[in-house]
Amino acid sequence: MAQDGNGQCYPLAWGIVDFENEDAWTWFLTQLKEIIGDTDELALISNRAPSIKKAISTVFEKAHYGACAWHVAQNTKNKFKCVDIMGSYWSAVNAYRCEEFVRYMIEISNRYPRVAEYLENEVGFEKWSRCHYPGLRYNITTTNMVESLNSMLVNTRDFPYVALLDVIQEKMSKWWNDRRIVAMAITTPLTPSRESELRPRFAQSNGRHTSQLNPITYHVKGGELEGVVDIFNKTCTCKEFDIDKLPCVHAVAAAHHAQVSVYSLVSPYYTKEYYVLAYGETIYPVRSQSQWDVSNEDKKRGRPKTSRFPSVGEFRKRKNRCGKCGAYGHYKKKCNSQNGSTEGNPPTNVPV
Repeated sequence: MAQDGNGQCYPLAWGIVDFENEDAWTWFLTQLKEIIGDTDELALISNRAPSIKKAISTVFEKAHYGACAWHVAQNTKNKFKCVDIMGSYWSAVNAYRCEEFVRYMIEISNRYPRVAEYLENEVGFEKWSRCHYPGLRYNITTTNMVESLNSMLVNTRDFPYVALLDVIQEKMSKWWNDRRIVAMAITTPLTPSRESELRPRFAQSNGRHTSQLNPITYHVKGGELEGVVDIFNKTCTCKEFDIDKLPCVHAVAAAHHAQVSVYSLVSPYYTKEYYVLAYGETIYPVRSQSQWDVSNEDKKRGRPKTSRFPSVGEFRKRKNRCGKCGAYGHYKKKCNSQNGSTEGNPPTNVPV
């Protein structure tokens, strides 16, 4: 799952495997690598499942790996019972500058020293903190888009494979067509979401004092934070420009002073042109089964498990098991069975 220039879910590949384990993830990521390649500009964010993490390190040598900040939060809360510092945690996650990040981490450390140590040493700041991430993560801090796609298919996961794939194909075909229509109708240089994010910064840049330091560098004063902008390398000391690849208010002021188009400083991924290209292809339905070339290779009977394994930080409710009769759904004290106590050895007629 990726994100398009308008901030929407952009599925790259689908796969059906027997089990969710390291071998399956290695196979899937190997196929994915054939499509997108391997580069240090690639960011791979997961829920910290060991099988995914190991498969990523095996397949992608150049890409940067990151952890879903939501799953890190869930695991931290379950491990240390520290719900009251989650506000500081999320502020640290979204901090653009390291000095800002340190301030929130001090708040966490003062109340829960072990939490601060866990986040730094066991998880690693570079895995969940925006300002410490070594690659290009843009605005993606969680795997929420994947969960949204999972919820969209929740009622069809038990379908036979062919029916499930038909549902996926129909949904993707509709997405591509609907978004292609929207993209073609755009009258602004950027996608709607990025245009609405950038536009207010034009007004916010008014009244800022801008001075030129050299042919490409400008010092912008005013507001809560000053900024030194490099319009050639597209950076600013506030770090918002560097990370989001969208001009911050300082960069907008510098562009106006330099008489440079603000839109020339925006990442091309946010432009209408790239948005149109993203949905330029048509997703066609699969041919009818009568036209398939079917392999004679024997396959395992039955359908594999459809429920995914819980990731790090996720806990699923376990059914209560009676210590008297061995059945599930109640405790020994509330057991109505006439059988004698069989603690540790459930009756043979009760499946274990």
